[in-house]
Amino acid sequence: MRIRHQKDFWSGVMFFVLGLAFAGFAQEYDMGTAQRMGPAYFPTMLGGLLALLGLIIGIKGLAHEAPDGAVEKFHFGPLLIVLGAVALFGLLLRPLGLVLSLAVLIAVSAYASHEFRVREVIPLAIFLIVLVLAVFIWGLGLVIPIWPAFFSNN
Repeated sequence: MRIRHQKDFWSGVMFFVLGLAFAGFAQEYDMGTAQRMGPAYFPTMLGGLLALLGLIIGIKGLAHEAPDGAVEKFHFGPLLIVLGAVALFGLLLRPLGLVLSLAVLIAVSAYASHEFRVREVIPLAIFLIVLVLAVFIWGLGLVIPIWPAFFSNN
């Protein structure tokens, strides 16, 4: 059997494996019934649907050929930069506050792209910081330090 569309096939395999993993890990909890759902019900059903979707997409990758179906080389560098930016955000949140930590997160994450442009990142960072403040601080009322501790009058 020949893989005719690598992107579809490997996407299907990924969805299938992740769906089975979600459903498998959820089995450590009580399933319940459809009328009285337990903590395992939703992840099991969602994992099962994801596995089914992966199976369909994987079979489609075996059946239909496409000219742009080759999988490109995976680049680990940008992935590690983005993961590092998220970890850095977590480390800097308490001492620097939300605004400066988000600015660092956005700048470092944007640097991971080969299309990095400072002119484009600054307005994006401003928009995202205002959006996060609006949703999490003003909308949900979460108690997160917004500015560094040395900015406060205490």
